[in-house]
Amino acid sequence: MALDGITLRFIKDEISRYVLGSKVEKIYQPSKCELIFLMRSRNGVYRLYMSAEAVSPRIHLTANTPENPAKPPMLCMLFRKRLTGATLTEIEQFSLDRVLRLGFDAYNEIGDRVKLYLYIEIMAQRSNIVLVGGDGKIIDAVKRVDETKSTYREILPGGAYVLPPSQDKISVLEKEPEEAARLILAKKEQKLSSAVLSALLGVSPVVCREIAYFCSGDDVQTGLLTDFEKSRLTQIIQNIRLQLENNAPKPQVVFDFEEKPLDFSFMDINQYGESLKKRYFETFSELLDFFCYEKDRMLRIKRRAGDLLKTLNSAEERISKKINLQKLQLEKCADKERLRVYAELISSNLYRLGKGALFYDIENYYDNNNIVRISANPALTPVQNSQKYYKEYRKAVTAEKMLADLIENGEQELKYIETVLDELSRADTDAELSEIRRELTEAGYIRKRAKDKIKSPKLLPPYEFTTSDGFKVLVGRNNTQNDMLSFKIAKNYDMWLHVQNFAGSHTVIVSDNREISEKAIEEAAEIAARFSSASQSKKVAVDYTLAKNLKKPKNSRPGRVIYHIYNTIYVNPAENTETQKM
Repeated sequence: MALDGITLRFIKDEISRYVLGSKVEKIYQPSKCELIFLMRSRNGVYRLYMSAEAVSPRIHLTANTPENPAKPPMLCMLFRKRLTGATLTEIEQFSLDRVLRLGFDAYNEIGDRVKLYLYIEIMAQRSNIVLVGGDGKIIDAVKRVDETKSTYREILPGGAYVLPPSQDKISVLEKEPEEAARLILAKKEQKLSSAVLSALLGVSPVVCREIAYFCSGDDVQTGLLTDFEKSRLTQIIQNIRLQLENNAPKPQVVFDFEEKPLDFSFMDINQYGESLKKRYFETFSELLDFFCYEKDRMLRIKRRAGDLLKTLNSAEERISKKINLQKLQLEKCADKERLRVYAELISSNLYRLGKGALFYDIENYYDNNNIVRISANPALTPVQNSQKYYKEYRKAVTAEKMLADLIENGEQELKYIETVLDELSRADTDAELSEIRRELTEAGYIRKRAKDKIKSPKLLPPYEFTTSDGFKVLVGRNNTQNDMLSFKIAKNYDMWLHVQNFAGSHTVIVSDNREISEKAIEEAAEIAARFSSASQSKKVAVDYTLAKNLKKPKNSRPGRVIYHIYNTIYVNPAENTETQKM
């Protein structure tokens, strides 16, 4: 993701239209590097989202509401103290650099009117959100930067705020297109996209590649451009300038071959040809909500559930190693029939075998009486050698049976861990993580400590959807809930669905004494595919059967069921289940 300075200019204008002049009603901090300001104006309430995450720093209006921690962080409390009730009076960008300054009219503890500024710096790993007083002194920041991290620019409470160092580049708003083109063309040894990136302020790599594609259809060396291609360079710089002057962006996302978001830009992206799909958005806020939602959600889960992921990954690695060792031992047991044959052959030829031999050469009546050489212990009699082979044979038979059971149990445990990892990948809230944590505690993966809180969190209900023809669809959030849904909530003639050969949630169509339609089954199958580890695949196989056909294997782990009567439908996972939730 690359949110460039030009895109930030469009976002600034977009935010200004909606929240300039509004008051800060509430402030939330979902994670260390995220802030959400609830802004109230005469036209309504808007959520202003800011992030200093290295992977997706940005600012925009959002429709999403990430869960907040039960106890607000100290920084959040400080921001609330200083900015709650303040009026947003200005939003300024410095040239086309990736820094926005939000100016607020606020009141201090004794009621005096003061000016406060919030700087949002969009600079990858150096991204930051800094609150500064009217005197230019830093009040605090999302990321404090001391001399060990930067000798040029410290970000510490009480220090003077200094803007990030300016780049030695030109803005298309401040220079004529012809002059900008000359500066780019002077870099003859560089490829065109690299020359554009090093010369123009506020353009991302995808925009630089698009400029190169527009000029020559390829990213050629700048010194090799023809006169016509040079004129095309001036033309596209002029087009970008007009977009900025007229505030006429074209917010769009391009998808890869798996239809996952690949890139976004303020201008048409044609460099990938016609093979990749594009989607246009009305606003950049909608675009960024769409583009970054899944990435942000996974990042929050990783932080909040890091210990769970570590426990599961360690268990998965340990069990996989154990299974591999057991399979090697099982391969050795495959030779057990040879041991039995040797024992029989020795026993059948006792009359002509004597003690002290290192081996016996005996006709093998199992192999056309061909001579087979059987190793022997010279310290043992032929009878004892025969008994030794029988003993090794029986031992191999027992080991084979035990190893087969152990391998099957290990593979079932791996499948169980896969289902819990799938649950974690979809967990949005602390309540869902708490239920998964409790499930793992009951399964013995997490040790229950005496100091842990005895009070259990309130159980969450299953996800609930409604098909287009009015059938209720219930989806389990975790394995414990899957069991409850399949064997306690579902009635005999409700329809049960599950993705074939993948981890996923149990899904139930509530019949309510009606005949379940094919349309309802298809839509429920799409939901089941969405709530599975195959959610990013195409044409997912989903099994469906009546709930009365389900059986729970004895002593099996949560979430495991067996069924023999079923049908299969192939569907694409539902794209947006959020809009269908009840």
